[in-house]
Parts: sequence; C-alpha cells; structure tokens
Amino acid sequence: MAVNGSKRAVRTYQKVAQKMLASLDSGEFPAGARLPPERELSERFGVSRPTVREAIIALEVMGRVEVRTGSGVYVLKNFKAASDNPREYSPFEITEARVLIESEAAALATSTISEEQLDELTAALDEMIAENEAGDLTSEVADRKFHAVIANSTQNRPLINIIQHLWDIQENLPDIKMAHQSVCKTDGKKRIEEHRAILKAMRKRDTQAARITMRNHFLRSLDALHATTEKRAVEEIQKQLTERRERFSLNRIQYTADQ
Repeated sequence: MAVNGSKRAVRTYQKVAQKMLASLDSGEFPAGARLPPERELSERFGVSRPTVREAIIALEVMGRVEVRTGSGVYVLKNFKAASDNPREYSPFEITEARVLIESEAAALATSTISEEQLDELTAALDEMIAENEAGDLTSEVADRKFHAVIANSTQNRPLINIIQHLWDIQENLPDIKMAHQSVCKTDGKKRIEEHRAILKAMRKRDTQAARITMRNHFLRSLDALHATTEKRAVEEIQKQLTERRERFSLNRIQYTADQ
C-alpha cells in the first residue's frame, strides 16, 4: 500500500509542476516575478501544500525558479540555447561532457556531502523507483534531482552551474531530449541499479568507487545512444528503400502505361 501511495504522490506533484511550467511559459509569471504563496497555489491546483512544495522543488531543480529564504519563490529567465542552431550540440557531445564532468563531481562530492544530502539522494532514488513502477520511464524529475544533489554537494559554484547548464541543454533541445528518453526506455531496472551503486559508493565515502560508478552509468548511456542512433538510421534506410521500390515498381509502371 505504501508503494501505491508513493506512486500517487509522484504523479501529483509532477502534474502540478507541469501546470506551473505552463503558467511560466505563457508569461503569466514572467522572469523576476514572485510566485503566489503556497496557500494560494494549493487552493489554485486543489492539492496539499506539501505537494506544492515538491512541485516548486522540481521547478527549482529545472532552473526555472529560485527559492529565496524569507522572501519567496521567484521566476528565473527561461533557458535559451547559446546558438540559433539547435543541432550545434549532439546527444553524444552532451553525454560525453557529462561523463567527464559528473564523474569527477561525484568523486569530489563524496568527500564533502553531508548526511542530510545523502538522505536527499536516497529520497530522489526512491522517487525514481516510484516513477519506474508507475511506468514513467522517461521522467527526468527525480533523475535530475539526484544529480543536482550531487552537484550541490561539491560546494563548487562554477561546477554546479556547468552541470545545471548541461541538464538545461538536454531538456530544452528536442533532438537531445528525444535521444535521452530513448535511452531511459531501454532498461529502467538497470538505470535504478546504477544510481543505487552511486549512492552506495558515496555513503561509504569511497571517492574512486563514486567516480567509477558515475562513469559507468554514463558509458552505458553512450552505448545505448549508439544502439538507438543505429536503429533509427536503419529504419530510415528501410523507409527510403520501400519508397523507392514503390516509386519504381513494375506494377506502377504497368498501371501508368495502361492509362
């Protein structure tokens, strides 16, 4: 029963986060604006205040809002690609960059992460498990939260910003987002095991194990990307061959001649 309740909670705050994102994207709450208090948002969406709080955390992890203690929640400027050409970065480049950067970030964070942050990692992993059990294999909310906790644990602001920026690119450029979601669909159970191994290494304060488990996680993503890309290329070639076969078929030629 507890697992089912967890599934419902995950789905509820994600739905609220999506509705809030729609309000931000529509311009109802422009960059710099302060969001209404939790009580008003709770009444607006018909959910509890803790659910609203979880949705706000999700938006904060996405880099869409900033929580200022004692002041409120403020809307941040939406991410824009550095180039007008959305194909400037390939899924392989982004994943390769994350392999290099987040592996070292995990190693660094292992020596600086607090017990409270380790508990946050555990909670994020539990959310990922609930998402998987609910069939939300392509959801990135808990996944990004997990990696954001590790980044924040490094206590290195430039590094935190770089990792956040890589996530922004992945989530906002369609080709890269689609490729990443294809990877997530390949083996949800394995994805959970990889994050569990990262958490285990960090709890043991094993710097090298944290580095290796994070690297292995992304290396599998690279392998899956290759497989997905190759499959898509084969499908495209097959489609072109089918179209050519239909275009130059004897039946079509005969039909045209009979006219």
